[in-house]
Amino acid sequence: MIKLLMKKSKGKSGFTLVELMIVMSILGILAAISVPSYRKHQLKARETVLNEDLYQMRRSLDAYYADKGLYPESLENLVNEHYLRGIPRDPFTLADDTWECEVPEPTDDGELAEGGCFDVKSGSDKIGSNGVPYNEW
Repeated sequence: MIKLLMKKSKGKSGFTLVELMIVMSILGILAAISVPSYRKHQLKARETVLNEDLYQMRRSLDAYYADKGLYPESLENLVNEHYLRGIPRDPFTLADDTWECEVPEPTDDGELAEGGCFDVKSGSDKIGSNGVPYNEW
């Protein structure tokens, strides 16, 4: 009996076409399920990076103002004065030169505030997962 079970088949070994099609179908279903989840998590990660970059740049702007008494003319001044190591890359525009600096509005007597950049926003025109455009964060 044992000899019959251990007897090797004389046919060729390998997978049949049906077995290969079943495996490929299973892999296709798994890929179809995982890709949307991956993209959602990738978007969440980019939004987290954007939030952190904005926080750090705004914090540097505040520190610059506290030290100098005026806001910097541009983000490059923050790098030149060592408040930032470098201007971060915007995770949605994939460039470091698309950040938009907001200048202070004139005072009631019409005078402009000294300095140039008191707030920074993303240069992206895309809309976030919370429904707010990234350039309004």
